[in-house]
Amino acid sequence: MNLPTMSTIKKAFLAVIIANVIWGAAAPIFKISLQNIPPFTLAFWRFAIGALILAVALRGKISIATSTRRDLVLLLGYALSGITFNIMFFFWGLQRTLAINSPVIASGGPILTYFLALFFLHEKSNTKKLFGMLLGCIGIIIIVIEPLLLTGLDGSLIGNLFLVVATLAAVIQTIIGKEALPKFNPFVFTFWAFIIGAASFLPNAFYEYMTIGNLYQNLDIRGFMGIVYGAMFSSAAGYGLYAWGLSKINASDASLFTYIDPVIGTVLGVVLLKEPLTSYFLLGALLIFGGIFIAEGRLNYIPFGRFRMLNGDHHAELPPEKPYHCTKSKTEVLKNIFNHPS
Repeated sequence: MNLPTMSTIKKAFLAVIIANVIWGAAAPIFKISLQNIPPFTLAFWRFAIGALILAVALRGKISIATSTRRDLVLLLGYALSGITFNIMFFFWGLQRTLAINSPVIASGGPILTYFLALFFLHEKSNTKKLFGMLLGCIGIIIIVIEPLLLTGLDGSLIGNLFLVVATLAAVIQTIIGKEALPKFNPFVFTFWAFIIGAASFLPNAFYEYMTIGNLYQNLDIRGFMGIVYGAMFSSAAGYGLYAWGLSKINASDASLFTYIDPVIGTVLGVVLLKEPLTSYFLLGALLIFGGIFIAEGRLNYIPFGRFRMLNGDHHAELPPEKPYHCTKSKTEVLKNIFNHPS
């Protein structure tokens, strides 16, 4: 079997890193955009244009074989949970609270998934995993109630709760996607999810157009930045780069870089929006990530050895594992990445 060259592997790592940087930057960029464009208008154009980009990429081959009523229910559930409710509460949350809270709360998705599976699916657990998830849950609660602890009851608390609801909606989308995506071409399935999402935003977008005077005439670089970033970068470029990178390296290596999201989001929130890093935020973030690490039972290694080798240090030892080249088909790879929360 022909292994990819070191140059290809290095490019794959960079592709995955860039994708996670794009997703990590989303919260601060959208918060800036929402200062100029109302949420439903931004959401509608993001997914309408995103669907158009997918249609072009698919060369018009967008038919989907939903043979049963359950297939239609799965498609609707996937779109309404992961796009309509997720984005609606995500944007509402960003309008009311700090952007740095969004990626950290979203990183608690595995914690919410765990408790949903525990209470509704009656999955078995163990003491170590339960302890880790409880720590993470406490971390989410600390970040959510931080405004109450610092300034009393205000809109920021509601905004944080909206971000939790958005994360919960993304978790539900992932659960639905695990059943739905193996049945369909993931690009086509996502195209129709984008169409359904855009259609669900259209009535409120039209209401915003009718009630906000000169809405489109008053759009400036902030509003257009959100539309372009959401449609072209966060959707098309992010998923495309991640798909290509994951086809060249191991999924375990690629998953490590998902922790870039909250780091980038926090840094940009502090630099661009001058948002403060409070002791409550740092404590909550530490509990969330520490709890997930405890529950997983290990800390993923950071592949610095690979980067040294890729940059010319051929004496660097690499951890023993399966070959770099991913033996999955492109379809299997895409089925995995379209469950990435973004």
